[in-house]
Amino acid sequence: MPALAPGATAPDISLSTLDGRQLSLDGAESSTPVVAAFFKVGCPTCQYAFPFLERIYKAYPKDKVRVIGVSQDTKEDTAEFTKKFGVTFPVVLDEMKKYPASNAFGLTNVPSIFIVEPNKKIGFSSVGWVKNEIEALNKVVAQAAGVPEAQIFNKGEDVLDFKAG
Repeated sequence: MPALAPGATAPDISLSTLDGRQLSLDGAESSTPVVAAFFKVGCPTCQYAFPFLERIYKAYPKDKVRVIGVSQDTKEDTAEFTKKFGVTFPVVLDEMKKYPASNAFGLTNVPSIFIVEPNKKIGFSSVGWVKNEIEALNKVVAQAAGVPEAQIFNKGEDVLDFKAG
């Protein structure tokens, strides 16, 4: 379980994207929930999870829910990861050596995924890959977007129930 559980107040964090823009992880830039997904490029569980997070990102209106990846790696390695795993949602860089966002969110493992509600409260948190937690994330995102739940696992697709982070 991540240090910031549902109900906790999210820290005020703003980080640079791959193209140098600043993005806030606390929902301060909009009145929509923010899905903040922390990762390392060499993490096999992150590599497994992020294509599914991309499906969630593509399934819902961007003006209703924001998805932001938070990389614990260099800009170059992160750019390669996004290309290799088809990640098109915005990705920010957690300053290496200090990791201000990772530390503020209390991370112990990646991937760690949080939903930060517009009121700056954590509405959802998950560590590693747990299929039913990703299904719950999908449901919460659909509800926030005000649209029917999208199918993020394809029929006949072999999806692991658990993969440690």
